[in-house]
Amino acid sequence: MTAPIPRDLPDLPAIPRTHALLLSSVPASAVVTPVRRPLAAALRLLLTGTAAAGVTLAFLLGNPLRVLSHFAIQSNILLALVTLLSARRAWTARRPLPAALTGAALLYVMITGLVYHLLLADATVPFSLTGTTAPTGWHLVAVHLLHTVTPLAAVLDWLLLTAPGRLRLRRAATWMLYPTLYLAFCLARAQLITPGTPGRYLYPFLDAEAHGYRHALANALLLGLSFYALAVLLVALDHARPNPISHRAKTGFRLRPPVG
Repeated sequence: MTAPIPRDLPDLPAIPRTHALLLSSVPASAVVTPVRRPLAAALRLLLTGTAAAGVTLAFLLGNPLRVLSHFAIQSNILLALVTLLSARRAWTARRPLPAALTGAALLYVMITGLVYHLLLADATVPFSLTGTTAPTGWHLVAVHLLHTVTPLAAVLDWLLLTAPGRLRLRRAATWMLYPTLYLAFCLARAQLITPGTPGRYLYPFLDAEAHGYRHALANALLLGLSFYALAVLLVALDHARPNPISHRAKTGFRLRPPVG
């Protein structure tokens, strides 16, 4: 026989209320083992040193304020800072810098190289960062370091050491903000310098004194549209190129094919 079930069950004590469950995010390093990339770090340090050497040489050879006013100097300084931080992250197996920042540095230094070789290298009046009429010797070394070597090295870094598909099309318009501000800076700088002074306008295609504001602004608009097209092309190529740094993740176990 079994004991009868009592009709009145005693009240159970209340379960003490615990703190609310907190949502926790699992870091990517807990899923995929971070990979150190010492070779990429070393090559990026070399690129940083090259850009810094070109900037330093230009400062030593010319008026620092005039030299700093050039787009090439500013873009190379940005590139040196970005590649230095990227080298540190590659060495310590940390996540790469935001693509919006690295893409901007790449675009600006590409603009530096393309504008020089397409518009300035074969100009009637030789282009000079330091104010000399015909750059020779160390002046020419600085020009080619900043306008040829670092742009090519930055493109190779992007193609060979950077994962694809990180650039976004919506950033292309944002990247145009700096060239627009630089145009305003160049025109405002010229107003503070006495007309007729050599080097009043840093670039011949923006020389409103020689060609008029209408012609200079038309050149600026054409260049701006070209820069935007270059940014869009850069994003498209970034999504079409192969991945040069693909790694097999280590999961701690192997999947075997089914037996039978």
